[in-house]
Amino acid sequence: MKIHEYQAKKILDKFGVQIPRGDVTDNPCQAREIAGKVGPKVVLKAQVHAGGRGKGGGIRLANSPQEAEKVAREMIGMTLVTHQTGPEGKLVKKILVEEALDIARELYLGIVIDRAREAAVVMASPQGGVEIEKVAAETPELIFKEYINPGTGFLSFQSRNLAFKLGLEGETLKQGVRFITSLYKTFEATDASLAEINPLLVTKQGKVLALDAKMNFDDNALARHPEIQEMRDLNEESPLEVEASKYNLNYIKLDGNVGCMVNGAGLAMATMDIIMHSGGMPANFLDVGGGVSEEAVKNAFKILVSDKDVKAALINIFGGIVRCDLVASGIVKAAKEIGLKVPMVVRLEGTNVDLGKKILSESGLSFYTAETMKEAAEKVVPLAKKR
Repeated sequence: MKIHEYQAKKILDKFGVQIPRGDVTDNPCQAREIAGKVGPKVVLKAQVHAGGRGKGGGIRLANSPQEAEKVAREMIGMTLVTHQTGPEGKLVKKILVEEALDIARELYLGIVIDRAREAAVVMASPQGGVEIEKVAAETPELIFKEYINPGTGFLSFQSRNLAFKLGLEGETLKQGVRFITSLYKTFEATDASLAEINPLLVTKQGKVLALDAKMNFDDNALARHPEIQEMRDLNEESPLEVEASKYNLNYIKLDGNVGCMVNGAGLAMATMDIIMHSGGMPANFLDVGGGVSEEAVKNAFKILVSDKDVKAALINIFGGIVRCDLVASGIVKAAKEIGLKVPMVVRLEGTNVDLGKKILSESGLSFYTAETMKEAAEKVVPLAKKR
């Protein structure tokens, strides 16, 4: 789950991470009041789940409370377009009004889970203010890492190592060490999957603050953090992903035109791989799970064909816990209810497979069937290209 910058900063503040003074608002008059308290010079930042806000006009400077009100009126309600929002952009409903600070240096600090090392890794770089992917591509030697042993946790010498490598000195070095340690405490305590400060700001007065903040959280741990779960902004998520979450379906929108409905994450990944191997591009990741019900299959089918980018779909089911006849019944009911809007290739294997195939063949609907994943992919890709 993602949250807004202002929400991330509220969490960070609770754990002692230094942030600029400011507040969030959806009212231009309140923006003037906030600027009067923390200004007079302030920065107004659009609160959307997307990067590249500055280039799209989503981060602006105001030199007085009156100007802050004027800028806020222009920003609130605007459609912000960045390289991450896509051409359709995102509607700005709230802005964060913060004190403008004297910038001496912009650094980078981030914590993520390294799946290969099975550990969290704290990354720091003196090249802040730009995307870390760009730094990794152009100057990888400027990214410093400390891996966290799950048994011992984040040790004090590791935060000092990173602070030294960032070139911090004196009192600023001490602040940097405390900042890095506090960020990791936040990451660990909230079951975050990402905590990124970019830029990590060093002011001309030597203070270390989080000028920007981004946090993502492990969905499987949200039950332990109802206060974080309440921060979810459905307006910032794909409508299809929101709909899928209502039925506990794992759905992620992708850029291709071949829809996929599969049971099991591993099979879903393999299905997407074989679609690409056959010359196609998957339009989504849709895992209905191992213990799915007929009703859930029906809802998954509706979500699958609701995507206007889907030109053909592949349903690939291996019946273990879930029965093939149950899946087939759900597909048929959904197809009869909303119609077969796109060509549909169905591959069933496993428990009650013969009964499942019989349900499809006697449905009176025009399904394409396949015996193997390879055959299914080789059928669905050309169907998508024709449309």
